[in-house]
Amino acid sequence: MARFVEGLLEEARFRASTLHVTKVDTAYLGGGTPSMLPPHLIRTLFEGLRSAFPLRADTEINIEVNPATFGRSAAKTYFESGLSRVSLGAQSFSPDVLKTLGRTHGPRDIRRSIEVLRNAGIRNVSVDLMFSIPGQSLTEWQESLEQAVALSPTHISAYNLTYEEDTPFLNRLQQGLYAESDDLNASMFELAHQFLTSRGLRHYETSNYAYPGFESRHNQGYWQGRDYLGLGPSAVSTSAGRRWKNIPDTAQYLNQVEERGHAELEVENLTTAQLDLERIALMLRTDAGVHRRHLSEVPPDRIDAIVDEDLADWRGENLILRGRGNMLVDSIIDHLVT
Repeated sequence: MARFVEGLLEEARFRASTLHVTKVDTAYLGGGTPSMLPPHLIRTLFEGLRSAFPLRADTEINIEVNPATFGRSAAKTYFESGLSRVSLGAQSFSPDVLKTLGRTHGPRDIRRSIEVLRNAGIRNVSVDLMFSIPGQSLTEWQESLEQAVALSPTHISAYNLTYEEDTPFLNRLQQGLYAESDDLNASMFELAHQFLTSRGLRHYETSNYAYPGFESRHNQGYWQGRDYLGLGPSAVSTSAGRRWKNIPDTAQYLNQVEERGHAELEVENLTTAQLDLERIALMLRTDAGVHRRHLSEVPPDRIDAIVDEDLADWRGENLILRGRGNMLVDSIIDHLVT
């Protein structure tokens, strides 16, 4: 693990010397289970990042944690290292649903995790939940939402399970062991929207809810098409219209950064039209919508169709999804940009 952290820092130092970054608004440690890193390596990582980049007192620094893989010592290190926001991978408060997901933690671990984080001084805690899990009932989903809100997090993410290639979930779906229900998916989405907004959380992106002032700045920057730097295997970066992706294999990644400071595998120069299409796909998921200037490549009749079906509407110069359109966001994006 120590070599991996040093590899990340080697890449960070290389990028700092070539990109000349003057301001870092957010930093995000995720993409796996970073809470498995021992506390001393978390400290080493953030000391190195602060040395390479201008992280400020108001930089939003996030980490994803699993309730089963961290404790008091780690939480104390997070706080002392300047981490200001934690995303807790709760997923569900139902033991049966957690078992289906292959999770090793239980509802008690989720409650303990939030208590440990708060005792360490971290107040900005987001709880990640999932719905449309095989075998999950509408009642179980409501109970998870209720128990999450009862813990008073600042933010809740409610994600619909997606069946990815080369996963056991997709294999079981194809074998007929699992079944998808569009009606149940829609009911769970609507239940989350109604319940969480009635408790004062703002539904500011398709899968994300926050109390005022606790929206994820990191995610907002990504959705708004700002430049970002990714470090590590498979990490993707975009800067000044140039996008690159790192080697996915960890051993090869480390060899490359030790040899030349970076591990680029794929590089693409993006056109203005490509960036506009990406902004449509990202910003249409938010409650701010997408500005008309980014829609110049979309045939007007396609936009008119979703407005006429009451799936979207114009708010000034911004096209914003409404009602059922929020549940159909992926299909609507495909309709507009493909």
